[in-house]
Amino acid sequence: MTSLSFDNMSVHYADRTAVAGFSDTVKPGEWLCLIGPNGAGKSSVLRAVAGVTGHQGKILVDGAPLTARSSRRRAQLIAYVPQSPVLPQGMTGAEYVLLGRNPFVSHFGSESTLDIDMVSDVIDRLDLAELATRDVDTLSGGERQRLVIARAVAQEAPILLLDEPTSALDIGHQQQALELVDRLRREHGLTVVSAMHDLTLAGIYSDRLALLHAGHCVAHGNAEEVLRPETLGEFYGVSVRVHRDDDGTIIVVPNRSPLI
Repeated sequence: MTSLSFDNMSVHYADRTAVAGFSDTVKPGEWLCLIGPNGAGKSSVLRAVAGVTGHQGKILVDGAPLTARSSRRRAQLIAYVPQSPVLPQGMTGAEYVLLGRNPFVSHFGSESTLDIDMVSDVIDRLDLAELATRDVDTLSGGERQRLVIARAVAQEAPILLLDEPTSALDIGHQQQALELVDRLRREHGLTVVSAMHDLTLAGIYSDRLALLHAGHCVAHGNAEEVLRPETLGEFYGVSVRVHRDDDGTIIVVPNRSPLI
């Protein structure tokens, strides 16, 4: 079980600050969801953890700076599902998912029977058998996204980063993917940080929400504390209703503008 901490972490691109002084600690087995309008800095937080972009301040895994880890060790600790994944050409869906086992294969070695069995199990659990034998070049955007999620799950890293993981999926596959991630974190202590635009889904699956705006964390807490009409109106510039179901589910519904 692994914790992930941010200590005054910032990300800068040229003359623009994407993330300014972000601090938080995600406990082992916890799901933190980053929300906020486009350009708020959500993806930059995830990219910094994944090592895709540089950062200032500290990112700590179990109290140790992430920058002190080798790229191979980082891949063993962190699985990353980017917002716009690029899949290599000339391989089947199953071969692509098997790439998730690469951090654990020795140099000049090959995948073990255990690796192959694990990938088969993930493919079954995500209902990907139809895609397993198809060339990735023939797949739709939603089908590719499902394979990317499967590859991340197969990686078995204790920290999972999800950047808009369900944006290209239909409602059935959205639920299927998020339920699998939720089950894995409950059963195996997986630590999850996601960025999501669907506020209702974000509230349903995460333990905590961090609302980012212009690179700053402006609201933090559980769904009921953060998903308030006045808060969303201020930072998203929208008019919404927020409904609380009997089971505690928070549902965000946009208000339709009156006809003129």
